[in-house]
Amino acid sequence: MQRRSIRELDHRELSDVIAGMGEKNYRAGQIYEWVHRKNAADFDVMSNISLSLREKLKDEFILDPLSIVKRQDAGDGSTSKFLFSLPDGETIESVWMHYRHGDSICVSSQVGCRMGCKFCASTIDGLSRDLTAGEMLSQVYDIEREMYRGEGRISGIIIMGMGEPFDNYDNVIKFIRLLSDEAGRNLSARHITISTCGIVEGINKLAAEELPLTLALSLHAPNDELRKRIMPIANAYPLDQVIAACKGYFEKTGRRLTFEYSMMRGVNDDKHCAKELAGLCRELMSDGVLVHVNLIPLNEVRERELARSDRETIDRFKIILEKNRINVTIRREMGSEIDAACGQLRRDNR
Repeated sequence: MQRRSIRELDHRELSDVIAGMGEKNYRAGQIYEWVHRKNAADFDVMSNISLSLREKLKDEFILDPLSIVKRQDAGDGSTSKFLFSLPDGETIESVWMHYRHGDSICVSSQVGCRMGCKFCASTIDGLSRDLTAGEMLSQVYDIEREMYRGEGRISGIIIMGMGEPFDNYDNVIKFIRLLSDEAGRNLSARHITISTCGIVEGINKLAAEELPLTLALSLHAPNDELRKRIMPIANAYPLDQVIAACKGYFEKTGRRLTFEYSMMRGVNDDKHCAKELAGLCRELMSDGVLVHVNLIPLNEVRERELARSDRETIDRFKIILEKNRINVTIRREMGSEIDAACGQLRRDNR
């Protein structure tokens, strides 16, 4: 029987395991602290845990389900991309990013993806399987250990790597709750962003969780006709339904919405698209909804025909939004020389 990672147990589950081993309940708190606060790399470093209990834990669990296969570092030190292997031989990607206000990690939620977006490398080979909460958490813990050597920690998490988070909803929510648990890693949920291509049921469920997360919608087109051309999910979820769900999320949480918009040359970057996007945003804003548009210079994928808009076109698009009083930024290009496109490093190392 394959041992699972102890990192995916919440405090209650760990307490039940420890009780089943005939140990006192306070041991669960000690172990939980080693796993989630001290980021222990091995059971044997748990110095206040008896040898016999450590051996029991080793028999039933592994601590870290990941191992680093490859690391790529940007020359300017702003970005490091990691390729991890999983116990079953599958691989996933994660990205560490440095900003003036702190460091963030972009984590994957699935091995591959089945959403079929035309600009993404992750979906080319389809979906292999979901990641467990422990496998998602290990991306964070392992990168922190690799980058800081015990002398620092990240300040933000972006669930925007390989996979569609709402296609693996339960594991993603457990990951978030583990990461934000006050008894463990205690990262504020306000510093966690979850991205979706627009699965309405997932947005509605997330609103009911009462977690102050930032919701980022992978929009990439201002209307259904264009969105269907580049994002097959749009055939199942019309844009008006997606936007209504996003509005409902804001009304429930008060958290500003982010619209991710990858700039693709000759596809979605002309002035008509800019004006239509501005209209969509202004309609939401008229109802009191806070909206931010993030324009993303496309990370080109070798297997795809889509190309990045030039800087002049992106700037012109941004100006149109600004003239309509839309809060808009252009994402800083990070790690373009290190297989920046989501899923590209994994494909190059298959």
